[in-house]
Amino acid sequence: MNKNIVPHDYQISKEDRQKLKKHNSFLLWFTGLSGSGKSTIANVVEQELFRLGINTYSLDGDNIRKGINSDLTFSPEDRTENIRRIAEVANLLVDAGIVTLAAFVSPYKKDRENIKSVVKDVNFVEIYVNTSLEECERRDVKGLYKKARAGEIKNMTGISAPYEAPENPDIEINTEEVSVEIAVKQILDYIRPKLQLKNE
Repeated sequence: MNKNIVPHDYQISKEDRQKLKKHNSFLLWFTGLSGSGKSTIANVVEQELFRLGINTYSLDGDNIRKGINSDLTFSPEDRTENIRRIAEVANLLVDAGIVTLAAFVSPYKKDRENIKSVVKDVNFVEIYVNTSLEECERRDVKGLYKKARAGEIKNMTGISAPYEAPENPDIEINTEEVSVEIAVKQILDYIRPKLQLKNE
């Protein structure tokens, strides 16, 4: 850290913000291939949490790359920087007392480990949306796989760039076997205890 940077000691803590909001805050990190269903599932999870009165915010790959990370490419180095910045933004949101949902391909194990170290283990829920490449290509929601196969897109995860699947995710969802509704229930069942404040 630059020696001229001195963090200011603010008096309102993360715990204070969580008490005001009446629930804990943490990061739900959805990882998986493009077209796996990450954003679809995250969107429904957020709707359910909102309905329960939980303060939420969603970070999504396309939205982030249009704004804060619009200067980054899809090279391995820029992918790492993309995830590093998102981890820092997510950490600020969790500190603000907000349950944060992040849906990103995040193909590299080391980058996901870095997220965990930034937000801390206790605040990190890794959700692996496990959908086969064949199924993602069949869906090809954004037409990216077709372009990648035609050589129009370089560094496409699953085609010309690797995807390192999580070995021990907190939650694993196979979208070829379960519906979005079942996936959402699985996630909500897992996080309900984490939402409870200690004194409740």
